[in-house]
Amino acid sequence: MTTTAVRPGADARQLLADRAALADAAAAVLREEAALRERVVAVVDDYRDERVLTELGGIEVGRLRETTERNLRLQALEDAGVRTVRDVLDAGPQWLEALPGVGPHTARAAAAAAERLAQTLRAGVPVRIEPRGGGPLGLGLASLLYRLHRLSGPLEEHRDELADFASTVSVQVRQAAPARSRVGLFLRTPRTRARALAAVEALARWEPWLAATGLPGTVRELGALLAEPGPLTVWEDLEQHTPRYYALLDEVVPGLGGAAAQGTLPAELVERISAFPLDESLLRARLRGYQVFGAKFALNQGRALLGDEMGLGKTVQAIAVMAHLAATGEDRALVVCPASVVVNWCREVALHSELRVHRVHGPGREEALAAWQREGGVAVTTFATLPAIPLPPPTPSPPTSELSPLTPLPLAPSAELLPPAPALLVVDEAHYVKNPRAQRSRQVAAWAERTPRALLLTGTALLNRVEELRSLAGMLQPELLASLPPHLGLAGADAFRRHLAPVYLRRTLDDVLVELPPRVVTDEWETMTPTAERRYRDAVASGNLMAMRRADLTVPDPADSAKLERLLEIVEEARDGGQRVVVFSFFLDVVARVAEQVERLDGVRAFGPITGSVPATERQEIVDAFTAGPAGAVLVSQIGAGGVGLNVQAASVVVITEPQLVPAVEDQAVGRVHRMGQQRPVQVHRLLTEDSVDERIEELLAGKRQVFDAFAGESSLAQEALGAVDVTEAELATQVVAAEQARLGYGPVWDELSATEPGAPEGRSRDA
Repeated sequence: MTTTAVRPGADARQLLADRAALADAAAAVLREEAALRERVVAVVDDYRDERVLTELGGIEVGRLRETTERNLRLQALEDAGVRTVRDVLDAGPQWLEALPGVGPHTARAAAAAAERLAQTLRAGVPVRIEPRGGGPLGLGLASLLYRLHRLSGPLEEHRDELADFASTVSVQVRQAAPARSRVGLFLRTPRTRARALAAVEALARWEPWLAATGLPGTVRELGALLAEPGPLTVWEDLEQHTPRYYALLDEVVPGLGGAAAQGTLPAELVERISAFPLDESLLRARLRGYQVFGAKFALNQGRALLGDEMGLGKTVQAIAVMAHLAATGEDRALVVCPASVVVNWCREVALHSELRVHRVHGPGREEALAAWQREGGVAVTTFATLPAIPLPPPTPSPPTSELSPLTPLPLAPSAELLPPAPALLVVDEAHYVKNPRAQRSRQVAAWAERTPRALLLTGTALLNRVEELRSLAGMLQPELLASLPPHLGLAGADAFRRHLAPVYLRRTLDDVLVELPPRVVTDEWETMTPTAERRYRDAVASGNLMAMRRADLTVPDPADSAKLERLLEIVEEARDGGQRVVVFSFFLDVVARVAEQVERLDGVRAFGPITGSVPATERQEIVDAFTAGPAGAVLVSQIGAGGVGLNVQAASVVVITEPQLVPAVEDQAVGRVHRMGQQRPVQVHRLLTEDSVDERIEELLAGKRQVFDAFAGESSLAQEALGAVDVTEAELATQVVAAEQARLGYGPVWDELSATEPGAPEGRSRDA
């Protein structure tokens, strides 16, 4: 007979009760998490099904002919009272076949066509959490996700322990049950007695393991997380951590992200990338489905350009790539970015990963560089500081005769003195290096050539010319650029996409963030006051484009500015609606005036202005203070300083005081607000003045914006777009000034007329 330190009877009953209670509690935690996941899936599925059925109820049954090659005989269905596609779906093939005049082939084909249409519609149903709404995706879904996140995070590292303990102990408790009673145990067969006593001994042997792992305490802590939260708690948490909710939703509901996460890549490439195993063990962030695919794309391809639209989390995708490499033993990465976002990169790496981060910029950069070279981790530096970092040993280079403008500069000292090359080079805002002949671009190209993997990030791969995309792709894979046929466009956009597929991935907000609230852009046309118009005409006469662009907003008396008057009205409306505002302008004197005037409004607090002279650390501190500030707060910034790298989802109103010479600059600035995590619809107000340079800029940029929009939406270009539009800022300035001088009667032509006609007026009227 097996002996045990726990005797049958009272001692055994207490032991079994303790172990059973702990096993039941552990199992309850696991069951609750599984139940939460199932309830989330059920809520979303029910919502999508109801939306699809409603949609199908409005589609006439005759439209099914458009969805199948089969020549469906649908008149018999209509004659029998089957009016809509929903009727077909609800009926099913057997019921349809029983209708007069409907054969089995028609019944089955109609039902199959209805099912295919339902599946197509279902995949496109947007799922947006609306905690303040009363619908199925309201507070109930938000509460489920809140509880699931609170539970699943701490549970994950103990999941196996809990499952093993609960399943093993439940069996041992059943086997030990006869030992609860000494008399009952005595009356059992010898085999049953031996098994019961062995089970009691096994239950007792858990004690050292339970003490070492602290499992009882873990189960109590996890059990406390099962409590129902209050609605205010859920709403506040959702507002602060919206991306986390949707990332969890993507994870729980299969296929929610859809095929849009894969961009327009060929099927065989998608299959290979999807199969790539991404190691997320060093990540703290929960990735969206499309972000997982983006990280896998970069790792699988090795050298890639991630051109996701602003707001989709390119930074966290790059961090996921670094974390994967570090988890597999390659723990050295270099990030090159504008100075304005160095602080943000350091914060994001520390927030979303377990990686060490070294700020190789500003005071202490030499010490940080030495620490990175010695310890590994992630070094974050700027384009200006990059030349001070020794290049890694060169790889075999092509013959001198094959050198191109992309050939890296010979900056490296002897290979014996060089530190090891980083496993990954990340270049943020990569459009900064779009000109292959610029010194900065050549320096980055040198690093890209000598680093095993390179990842370029930009939401605006095209700023002025389509060839800029080809330049960035060539920096990564020169052989790809060389392989592009000279007349590729003749083969169509699909062929162009196929050629760029190995290096370029782009997704848009509309593609993958179906939950993102809308962006409403309003052009606010104002009429200049007489004082502002006189100031404007003086600027036109002198040919000063910059003075023309800000003439209205820099009049001596702010009361004479129509744009400023409208801007203050927008700020007051936002204050009354509990919204925060961001104001962008290109000009330093304009942002200073706006900040001064906004501060004078009752109940409005101005933050900033953020300008090019504000250090990067201080810029982030201003944004943090604005985010934590009161409703109705206003952040004022130069568009070049605050429109890059900073995340301002706390605002939902954007004011742009003048049209920018490059459309992508405005898009990038608005993208600081309209991005993942935004809960409110974003209102964008573009302040424009009639009969002014604003109209000329809008007209001349129309074609340029059209090319950019086609590129951004399709990730492909037809031949007619290649190089067809090249309106650089210098050319635009010349065209705009000439157009306005001609309209108002200034400039060379009118000067010549004035010289021959002494009575000619100094300037033409507005109606001329």
